[in-house]
Amino acid sequence: MTIRVGIGGWSYEPWEETFYPPKLAAAKQLEYASSKVTAIEINATFYRTQTATSFKKWATATPDDFMFSVKAPRAAVQRKDLREAAQSIEWFFNSGVGELGAKLGPIFWQMAPYKKFDAAEMNAYFDMLPEKLGKVKLRHAIEVRHESFTDDAFMKLARKRNIAVVTVESEKHPLIVEPTADFSYARLELTQADEPTGYPKPALKKWAKTARDWEKSGDVFLYFISGAKERNPAAAMAMQDLLKA
Repeated sequence: MTIRVGIGGWSYEPWEETFYPPKLAAAKQLEYASSKVTAIEINATFYRTQTATSFKKWATATPDDFMFSVKAPRAAVQRKDLREAAQSIEWFFNSGVGELGAKLGPIFWQMAPYKKFDAAEMNAYFDMLPEKLGKVKLRHAIEVRHESFTDDAFMKLARKRNIAVVTVESEKHPLIVEPTADFSYARLELTQADEPTGYPKPALKKWAKTARDWEKSGDVFLYFISGAKERNPAAAMAMQDLLKA
């Protein structure tokens, strides 16, 4: 089993002061970032369709054992009725995501904050999520942001479908820590600007223990994202150091 620790994206201007070496070319930022963390969540896919050429370039620029999570486009997740998302989901998977090959990690599906749990709707939505893309087995992780999802029926459904319910540590959304799939996925969103490693050491130790507990059931993807974004790379590297200890 593996615990992967990473960040969201790699192009963020403040990181030129806090993370990247001086005068590092933008074209080299992904190569550098992927040498310091073991996974990156691609968020650009949420806002616009990316090309097969881009996915292939990103795969080529990163180490052999690196992995990307890919955020599903908003057209596929932010709908009044998710059962109308089939075409958007198909378009997304036909856009070239498969060019990541063995570096394709979980697909990340982020529900809108207003979306409430409806068992029939969610069951139908899960039916639309493909099990494979070419020869690559797909793993799906869903972030729910409405309290109605803290329902045993939803957790049971996610377990049945082997879909990971994302653990999100934030001030806005429910905290669900219980694994529901053969892998775990977490987004830690409370990094602090005045904390050199983003999170205080006790908090990092707490999440390191949680990650090790999750690892007993499968791979773990742990992202420092949002919050004080300028501190996220430092938080990810500090977490990696703890996990090596």
